[in-house]
Amino acid sequence: MYRAKGYWEGITLAEMLDASAARWGPKTALTAGAQNLTYAELKARADHLAAELAASGLSPLDRVILQINNVPLFVLSFFALMRIGVIPVMALPPHRYAEVRHFVDHSQAVGYFIPDRIKDFDFRDLAQRIQGENRALAHVFVAGEARPGQHSLPALLAAPAAAIDPARLRADPSEVALMLLSGGTTALPKLIPRTHNDYVCNAKVTGEVCGFDEDTVLLAVLPMAHNYTLASPGILGTFARGGRVVLAPATDPETVFSLVEKERVTVIPAAVPLITSWLNSDVPRRHDLSSLQAIQNGGARLAPELRQRLRERFGCRNQEIYGTAEGLINLTRAEDPLDVQLKSSGSPACPDDEIKVLDESGSEVADGDRGELVVRGPYTIRGYYRNPEANKKSFTADGFYRMGDVVRKWGRVLSAEGRKGDLINRGGEKISCEEVENLILRHPAVVGVCLVAMPDPIYGEKACAFVIKRQEAQLDFAGLKAFLLAEDIAKFKLPERLEVVDTFPLSPAGKILRRKLREAIEAKLAAEGMAAPRSAS
Repeated sequence: MYRAKGYWEGITLAEMLDASAARWGPKTALTAGAQNLTYAELKARADHLAAELAASGLSPLDRVILQINNVPLFVLSFFALMRIGVIPVMALPPHRYAEVRHFVDHSQAVGYFIPDRIKDFDFRDLAQRIQGENRALAHVFVAGEARPGQHSLPALLAAPAAAIDPARLRADPSEVALMLLSGGTTALPKLIPRTHNDYVCNAKVTGEVCGFDEDTVLLAVLPMAHNYTLASPGILGTFARGGRVVLAPATDPETVFSLVEKERVTVIPAAVPLITSWLNSDVPRRHDLSSLQAIQNGGARLAPELRQRLRERFGCRNQEIYGTAEGLINLTRAEDPLDVQLKSSGSPACPDDEIKVLDESGSEVADGDRGELVVRGPYTIRGYYRNPEANKKSFTADGFYRMGDVVRKWGRVLSAEGRKGDLINRGGEKISCEEVENLILRHPAVVGVCLVAMPDPIYGEKACAFVIKRQEAQLDFAGLKAFLLAEDIAKFKLPERLEVVDTFPLSPAGKILRRKLREAIEAKLAAEGMAAPRSAS
């Protein structure tokens, strides 16, 4: 059905770029500082790198970890891998040993693409550590200065092209193109396989809904490895429709809004914390923002009052983008009634996205009633990678994916109202309670722990750790934070408040009542004026 309707075009993501290069070859596709790459140059350099990667030993359907930050080498590496059918696992720059080791082991990766360093963290040390524990990780590619035994991506691009035709390694468009990371409630992220067919569809249908065209100038401020910035519609949606992508080296207001003025940016995919900080800054007033048409918000719901302030402050429209790396993307449209743009989570990008809202028994609820959102469509997955247990829980008998979100629906317009599972959404970054709890339980002073979301005016939610400690032991917030940092987890997962308690509220079945703990911290924060101090009370 999806092929017959034209959603699955039978092309790879590299061939999507080929089509754009054929149509807009001399037009600038990518800007990073003083560097500009036309569509023709972007394709040529990606193909050059593809030949070098193939010559180094990468083969179709090999898995690699792609953890490069927002620099042109991310884009070139991505399209090079798409060209030769190698499957990148899209890791984020904040991920550290615990996460990357899981990605390598679970995907059976043979390669790792990294920056040389970001600030004081050297990714080459991390790569060597993981290689020492996993001999299958044979190749390390560095977007910068490489160490002995590693490959420098700039050096590969500077060398004469290898005598390999990447086209002969063409992937099957129905095969997996890349693996995104879930924001689910399992201990570590699940791997989400996206095919060339469904991901080309993802980028194109969202780009069309957003009105992207040759005049679009998208400013990439969030990590491009995120589904949101990558293809919803993001950089791939921009390239598919002939626009230009500008890479921002930082997210502070001066950097962002000086680039808006200089590059005549038309759209910025952003998130609640960034939008809030921009609204509270005087910097935007000092810049010409007349080119700006829309600021998009994804990852977590932007409050209606902030959407209104955005429109008034920046003279552009807000666009809410709500969805999942597993598939379904909902968007508010420019033609939607103002009330829908200000208050809803939008409607599905594609007419053939099927959506249902179910109660606990699996029956559909009436419009306006709360329930769990389940979805099926041309760019929604049918299963996680090597995870049959998760698949049993995550899909209905008739193949609908369970979003795990509580929503209300009016026709095809949705309003997202929170997570069904135990997941903390810190400004769009998803924190698994189970994962962090398991690490806290390793602390010798801890007897029991329950991690819950506490409200935050900037990030929406932050993590609060309720802990039962050993009677004679000492435990404070600083000590707990230092312990977790030594466990090599991403910093955004750290609890931002510690509450030491004697007991947890329990259900008759003996389960911890997380709802009661959330209510307790909400009441405490309200009494403190939402100050959310970073220490135990």
